This record gives sequence, structure tokens and C-alpha cells, in this order.
Amino acid sequence: MKCNMKYTFMLVLTAVIWGAAFVAQVAGMEHVGPFTFNGIRSIIGALVLAPSAWFMDKKEGVLTPWKDKTLVLGGLICGVVLFLATSSQQIGIMTTSSGKAGFLTALYMVLVPIFSIALRKRPGKQIWLCVLLALVGMYLLCIEGELSIQVGDLWLIACAALFALQILAVDKFAPNVDVIKLSCYQFAVTGVLSIIPLIQEKPVLDNVMECWLPIAYAGVLSSGLAYTLQMEAQKKVNPTVASLIMCLESVFSAVFGFIILGERLSGREIAGCLVMLTAVVLTQIPIKRKPKLVEDTTRVEKVEHIDHAQNMVGA
Repeated sequence: MKCNMKYTFMLVLTAVIWGAAFVAQVAGMEHVGPFTFNGIRSIIGALVLAPSAWFMDKKEGVLTPWKDKTLVLGGLICGVVLFLATSSQQIGIMTTSSGKAGFLTALYMVLVPIFSIALRKRPGKQIWLCVLLALVGMYLLCIEGELSIQVGDLWLIACAALFALQILAVDKFAPNVDVIKLSCYQFAVTGVLSIIPLIQEKPVLDNVMECWLPIAYAGVLSSGLAYTLQMEAQKKVNPTVASLIMCLESVFSAVFGFIILGERLSGREIAGCLVMLTAVVLTQIPIKRKPKLVEDTTRVEKVEHIDHAQNMVGA
């Protein structure tokens, strides 16, 4: 599928930022609970994006008013779905290994094309091949031994379905509104909904301050910048292709874990990374279509034109 490389690069950059954010999450949650971490990062993301949107309005004019109904509705839907997705993921992570959690969460790349069919956006055979190839890569990267499904894993499967819906919601709303404001609304909603579970974790200010750098990274870059890049890129990129590219987050998280945390990559994990990269590269190769049908149609039209001319002469 032919795709504008500019927007593909945006999605790759999104995956890089999210991959590094995994390291930040590991470091941050040594001091605070998962809902505290997600709640604060969401609020920071909204606070960073609000002045950015104001600056862009001043510089380039108002693209979409803050009170626009489509913008508000899109922000509300994206925010609620994102909150449910991240919450389901946190619950699932508590009961399963990080590798299995990463694999089950990445199932959204399979669910996106399935859900897209209901929206009359049928992925081509090439995209399905890439999805299956990426799924194999994720299995090699994340799963060791047999894959068994337990009760807690159902939360991660639900998380994958919700992330698929978030991608499709972005695909629906992003092309029609200011993406910076849409992203701002999304994180404001996610942050507000995180307040109740955040309070239940009883966070201590000193603990929050001890991990201010990971939280700041996750809030400013992972939330504020990366999700906005996702929305901007999905204006031009097929949602199934976008989900495949963003799944490179797992590859980059393994790379950053190796570089920053000193984690080792096995041969199986390296093979998984290479298979996933291959799947993403294949999505960028245009499909060559045979022009035979067009040529045949043109030939028929020429014959009909000649016959018509002869008939005119005979008349």
C-alpha cells in the first residue's frame, strides 16, 4: 500500500517515543502506583497541549473552535476509550508477565482490520499478510514457552480491543478537527477519569517527586507529543497500517531496555524484532496492478468509436 513517508515517519517516531516510555514507566512505578502514574501523565499531557493549541491559533488562525461539537465529542470518546484501555492494561499487568501482556495488548493490530470491515474499510490481502507476519514477530519477541490464557489475561484482550477502538476513533475524528485540541481533550478526559482510582492508591507527594523525570517524559513526550503525532499521521494513513507501525513500540521498548536497563535480547527476541520490521516494511511497498483491464477497455472503446464513424460515413 502506497503511503506518504512523512506520515509513516510520524508513526515510527510515535513508536520510538512509546518504546522509551516503557522504560520510564518501569522506573516511575517503583515509586507510585500505575493509576497515579497514568493520571498525572495524562493531566501533564493536557496542560502541555493547551498552550500549544493557543499558540497555533494565534500563528495560523483558528482551525477548529474549542466549543466545536465534533471536536468535543471526539475528545470525549477518545478519552473514555483510552482511559478504559490503559486501566484494563494495568489490571492485566498485575496478574501476568510483561512479555505476555505486551503480546496480548498488541492483538489490536489484528482487531483493527476486523473492526474496519464493519466500517466498510476492507484491508487488502497484502495488509492481512503483514498483520499475520507481525503477529508471529510479536509472539517471538514476547512469549517464551506455551501461550496459555488465564482469567487476568482477559483484561489484556479487552485492552487490545479498546486500543483498536481508540485507533478507529482517531481515524474518524482526526481528519475533521484540530488534532492538537483533540489530543488535549482526550488527555483531559483520561486524567479526570483517573482521579478516583488515583485517590484509592493514596499517592505520597515525596514519592511522586522522586520519579518526576519519568512522569514528565511520559506526560510531555509519550502523551502530549506521541499521541498528537498519531492523530496527525492517521489523517493520511490507513488505520490498519498505522496499528502495525505503532506496534513497533514493542521492538523499541526491547531496544531501549537493552541500552538503558541493560536487559539482554535473546536470539528469539532479535528474530521477532526483525520479523516485525519486515512486516512494517512490506506495508510500504505499493501493490503493482496489471493494466490489462484498462487496456482492454480502451481497445473496446476505440473499436466502438471506429464503428460509429464508419456508420456515420455510410449514412
